[in-house]
Amino acid sequence: MTAKPLRESLSRAGRLLSARRLLPTRHRGDVPAPTDAGAVTIRSTGIDVERGSRRILHDLSVDVRTGEVLVLVGPNGAGKSTLLAALAGDQPVSAGRVELAGRPLSEWTHHDMAQRRSVLPQQHTVGFSFTARQVVTMGRSPWARTRLADDDTAVVEDVMNLCDVLQFSDRPFTALSGGERARVALARVLAQDTETILLDEPTAALDLGHQETVMRVARDRATHGKAVVVVLHDLALAAAYADRIVVLDEGRVAADGPPADILTEDLLTRVYGHPVEVLEHPRTGATLVLPKRSGQRRSDHSANS
Repeated sequence: MTAKPLRESLSRAGRLLSARRLLPTRHRGDVPAPTDAGAVTIRSTGIDVERGSRRILHDLSVDVRTGEVLVLVGPNGAGKSTLLAALAGDQPVSAGRVELAGRPLSEWTHHDMAQRRSVLPQQHTVGFSFTARQVVTMGRSPWARTRLADDDTAVVEDVMNLCDVLQFSDRPFTALSGGERARVALARVLAQDTETILLDEPTAALDLGHQETVMRVARDRATHGKAVVVVLHDLALAAAYADRIVVLDEGRVAADGPPADILTEDLLTRVYGHPVEVLEHPRTGATLVLPKRSGQRRSDHSANS
């Protein structure tokens, strides 16, 4: 999707989000009222997660706030996806607590949680031959029999356009490529239209252009008052789009703060176990995070041979 259509789609999505936030509370009924800007939607306090005899997370505390893109980074096995699953209520904790809207997750029904947080897992599987549009429409199920059901068609159309999947809306989900499935799965999550959005490696199967689209969408959702948590491996994407970065190392928080404070050579070299350079792009000023590579640069002849 080119920059102009993406801006137009983001603008339409923003109008839908703004209209929902402006609805009077007295008319909300079974629809959760939006929280204030900067409010904590999900909080983990001193949580441990164990699998068999192995402890995956150790005494881990994280706040998720509206209006913010929080990016979880760290090496393989650091606990990023486990933490996201614990925040979502999909992973039991062995110690500590996770709260949604100030209440323990155990006090919420699955339906009520689905109206407050949406989750994009790493694996995108569908058991039957549903079309891409049908999969996206499933994201609207928490709003059945509420007044927000009137928005179903408009929301589904908008998020499918935003995620660049309209062109194969009638194809079976199982017939799509990995990248196409990932974009349809993201559209389903966006169609759910919850205040908190949890995305586990949403850019992993995507080409460069669609990676940027996904992160611009995450940034736009946060700008319109959503709380967005993203698991990423690409530290340059994290630097470009995060308001806050949590670096995980062996199931513990190694650092938590704004990108400029977190993305340092010393910290990243220690956590990733490999020398890292943090540079400023000479033209744009953007933060670049690169692994240090030994050896001489290839000559033009060897590079072209």
